[in-house]
Amino acid sequence: MLKSLFSGVSGLQSHQVAMDVESNNIANVNTIGYKYSRANFSDLLAQTKAIATAPQGQLGGKNPVQVGLGSTVSSMTKIFSQGSIQNSDKNTDVAIQGDGFFIISPDNGTTYKYTRAGDFKFDASGNFVDNNGFIAQGWLKDPATGKVDSTAPITSINIPPGLTTPAQPTQEVVLKANLNSGPLVDSFAPTYTIKSTAASTQEPLAVDTYGIPVNSGDVGIMVNPNGEAFSLQKGQGVWISYNEAISDGHNDVNNTGNDLEVTFNVDPELGIAGNQVKITAQEGNDDAESQLNLIAAINAQTATTGISAVADGGAIKLSNTNSSDAASHNIDIESASSNTGIDDSKDVTTARKYLYSEIPGQIQSDKTTFNTMGELTKFIQSDARDIVSGQTGGGNNSIEVSVNEAGQLEIKNAGTNSDDHLMNIKVTGYSSKASGSETIDNTRFTKNLSVLNTSLAKGTSRSAYSQSFNTASHSSSIDVFDSLGSKHTLRMEFRKAKVTDTYSEWEMTISSPVGTKLLNGEGTYDNIIKGYIRFNPDGSLLDPKPTFVEMDPRNGAKPGQHIDLSFGTIGKFDGMTSFDSKSATSGISQDGFTGGDLVGIRIDQSGTLIGSFSNGRSFAQGQIAMAKFTNNEGLSTEGGNVYSQTANSGDPIIGTAASAGRGFIQSSALEASNVDLSRALTQLIIIQRGYQANGKTITTSDQMLQTLIGLKQ
Repeated sequence: MLKSLFSGVSGLQSHQVAMDVESNNIANVNTIGYKYSRANFSDLLAQTKAIATAPQGQLGGKNPVQVGLGSTVSSMTKIFSQGSIQNSDKNTDVAIQGDGFFIISPDNGTTYKYTRAGDFKFDASGNFVDNNGFIAQGWLKDPATGKVDSTAPITSINIPPGLTTPAQPTQEVVLKANLNSGPLVDSFAPTYTIKSTAASTQEPLAVDTYGIPVNSGDVGIMVNPNGEAFSLQKGQGVWISYNEAISDGHNDVNNTGNDLEVTFNVDPELGIAGNQVKITAQEGNDDAESQLNLIAAINAQTATTGISAVADGGAIKLSNTNSSDAASHNIDIESASSNTGIDDSKDVTTARKYLYSEIPGQIQSDKTTFNTMGELTKFIQSDARDIVSGQTGGGNNSIEVSVNEAGQLEIKNAGTNSDDHLMNIKVTGYSSKASGSETIDNTRFTKNLSVLNTSLAKGTSRSAYSQSFNTASHSSSIDVFDSLGSKHTLRMEFRKAKVTDTYSEWEMTISSPVGTKLLNGEGTYDNIIKGYIRFNPDGSLLDPKPTFVEMDPRNGAKPGQHIDLSFGTIGKFDGMTSFDSKSATSGISQDGFTGGDLVGIRIDQSGTLIGSFSNGRSFAQGQIAMAKFTNNEGLSTEGGNVYSQTANSGDPIIGTAASAGRGFIQSSALEASNVDLSRALTQLIIIQRGYQANGKTITTSDQMLQTLIGLKQ
């Protein structure tokens, strides 16, 4: 009976400890980061009345006879299950989702403690502390590299109040854009302006919008006002007439008893056999009738020869208005019988053909092959002066041909000298049916120039204008910063310049505000640099130049600021491209910024403390370290939501959140206690009944002792 008394007492003691543990759990139901404990019961050493015996012969074996001596609480288990995550309005609150502990120090890093409670804040000195004043441990930004090195030893996290970030000069500009290579573009600019020159043999100077001399541009890849590319092929072009071709002053038609015959040379492009049209008219009864017969015969072929005839007294006057692209241009008399009165030496050239060549500088002897806008302007002016004045070498020097700021070819006839004359401009399409050289009319190019069709009297203030010639273009701008944090706009303009079998080339102009200076080793135009960017036939980047600029802000900032221009990887599509799609900038960035003051801190899932500054920039200022233990249950609780390492917890494995089994960090949130009230209250009932039952064994044993004592009486 004494054994039962002691067993009851041990049961009371064990259940009292269990009650203490469960009461503590319930008391901490709202403690941030709290992990509930569980009391583990075990029985005590049993008294053996008889040992077990093995079977012998016909007698079976016997089990041991043992009497238990009660129970005890052998251990306490800390249950590290995940507590629920509760959002908060405080951006320095952090919760761990998963395994791990925050590392805190009560002595600035000499010793470490561990906690799951992430209710942190900054104290007056900028220390990142918990509610005990212990400083959170982690890594700080390296002032030399500006990076947070999570492989370095941990230290106390401190972000000084009033932190500022100095200005960082731009070191790189990254541009990702597409330049439209298609036949229809929606982004274009007028071709470069070209002024008229006094010397007809000199190609006029083209200048860009900055007044810098430039290549006047390949006409073949230009576009009309609707953005439609001319796409000129070799040999395509136009006829331009500067006056009506008139051949008169012939002798009278004579009736000699023979047929009247005249042969005209026609343009080879008409595909006429021998390039000649022979006209025969029957002799009339008299000179007048013969004249009428010949005029009728010539006019019957006007649709082919372009030449019409009218009576001029007893002679015949020939004219060619050059108004049809299906007929010959000019007047070229091969031969005429004497009785026609027509002088076969009186040929009249008033129209010239202008044919496109894919290679600039390939100028034929007749001066009709052009590639650039400058060549076309030069040839038109030279021919107009020669033809209108009737003097080879440009007798009429008052005719001026230029390209204005709208990209229009402009013709003036403002002179009033004696060798200035009326000018009739007529543009017709060029095509060829000649065997082996068939060419179709480029209607877009013809339409662009045919607007010139008009008459300009000498001395007139009027001008004849074509439609605008334009170049596919695109531009992007970005603000870059110097060493003082001053902002300068860097503008990059692209204009389509050349297309070959192996690449397409766009002219690139880089400019900065007036007052700055750009250098890149290719020569300087003060604040403007010229270059190019080339693309492979598949639209990938081939060759950009320049790939950097050096900027002198000239405002007291550091001169010679090197800025890399990153247009992408050669042969790849990760930067600048040239596809048949809309020209557009899909990304442009730079790495510079002005100085700024710290205005806020936020924490990401890796525990990085990111400072937001008044200049709009955000930089990592530090990172919270996390520790993981082999045996979390081996940690010792010290109160204040703090654990300390023990011999059975293992050493802390320190690293960043969300790595090597450590949980990730959620900011503006706290981990609630993992105490389950329904479980805890149920445990109270179980413990209470166990306690009552153990008390009953004591009272029962007492009654039995009382009966035993009563036997003596």
